[in-house]
Amino acid sequence: MAARKSDTKLYVLDTNVLIHDPAAILNFEEHQVVIPMTVLEELDKLKMGKAAIATDCREAIRKIDRIIGDASPTEIAKGVPIIRPDGGCQGHLSILLDGFDHPNRSLPPDLNDNKIINSLVGLQEKYPRRDVILITKDINMRLKARGCGIGAQDYQNDQLVSDVSLLETGYHAFADSFWETQAEVETFHDQSGTYHRVPLANLPEDLFINRFIVDEKGFVGKVVALEEHSAVLQDLPSDQLMRQSAWGLTPRDIPQALALHLLLDPDVHLVTLSGQAGSGKTILALAAAIEMTVATKQFRRIIATRSTRGLDEDIGFLPGTEAEKMEPWLGAITDNLEALHNEDEHAGSSVDYILQKVPLQFKSLNYIRGRSFQHSLILIDECQNLTPHQMKTIITRAGSGSKVVCLGNLAQIDTPYLNPISSGLTYLIERFKQFSYGGTIHLEGSPRSVLAEYAETHL
Repeated sequence: MAARKSDTKLYVLDTNVLIHDPAAILNFEEHQVVIPMTVLEELDKLKMGKAAIATDCREAIRKIDRIIGDASPTEIAKGVPIIRPDGGCQGHLSILLDGFDHPNRSLPPDLNDNKIINSLVGLQEKYPRRDVILITKDINMRLKARGCGIGAQDYQNDQLVSDVSLLETGYHAFADSFWETQAEVETFHDQSGTYHRVPLANLPEDLFINRFIVDEKGFVGKVVALEEHSAVLQDLPSDQLMRQSAWGLTPRDIPQALALHLLLDPDVHLVTLSGQAGSGKTILALAAAIEMTVATKQFRRIIATRSTRGLDEDIGFLPGTEAEKMEPWLGAITDNLEALHNEDEHAGSSVDYILQKVPLQFKSLNYIRGRSFQHSLILIDECQNLTPHQMKTIITRAGSGSKVVCLGNLAQIDTPYLNPISSGLTYLIERFKQFSYGGTIHLEGSPRSVLAEYAETHL
């Protein structure tokens, strides 16, 4: 009869997991977390510099050092108890030497990934009663590990939805008339508009503040309060929403109108816009940003940043200001500025005038850490390429009187260790569902062109 397996497992963390979430060590409860020596060497190589990845490496190394402290080599190999923030101990952390040699089942040791997998084969043989599981965001490494008989998983602690189709869209659409589903409604008016108090029993279950109810008959209601047994909806006439304007831009459909309503609402401090290429995310956000900085003076400046591989690297030592070095990345902003002014007699002059007049600053992600932006509109483009940890780092830069707008398309992830479920954009939308000063809208369609829409769905 086979020996009974131990309840505590050995979770071996790859380098990309610690970069993705430096606090990953603390997220395996009563189980033992194992850090291979090769992983420590990779963290050491990547820790230098100002790039975002270097900061994450340094943070991960500090967390490992804090747990290990002055433990002896024997204790480190066996497992050091992990002290939790409440003072209690749960789980263990150990460092694994890559000194196992298994000629029959080993991979060529010329790659670090192979060294780690080889050491796990030895670890599994040393502890046959314990499950050894490799945690890595590298799909190919997971396949290689399974080929060598080692269990392997993605890091799932910050994956809040099982399928991206379940992600919050920001509005609930009724197929026919919303009012036909309601029996008891209390309607009242004040100087700010018309409101309806509707029983929660007749509404969708997952309802939050700043979410919308829409139907095919043209009704649009915004959830402004949730009571014990009812919800208060603000009546927003659809024709009025469609007539909204920001720097001359009007919405083309109801989702764009809802997005513009959230962007222009001074009581909403975080707006997340997701949707496919050409759905209008950037142009809506930019038009609203210019409107609120130049026309209504709600914000002093616009801080624009985006997640692109090149932005995570050092911007170099050659002559030129930060703004000049970031100019190649301003393409999305200037393209949309031109679109906003293509009706003007001298469109080029209008764009130059706006760039001079609008206090628009384009910042590298490297130089956002440690900053605090007061009375600013922070525009974060390409959010789908950010990890949850990076997303937290940027959003916590918002000081008093600031608003954050996050844009992204989960179908265009360019980072090798992220997918739509583990993306920082997905994490943000799910984590902020219950934030009463935030709102999200998933934009539909592809108004950019018939060609763009066909390419999005058929290529």
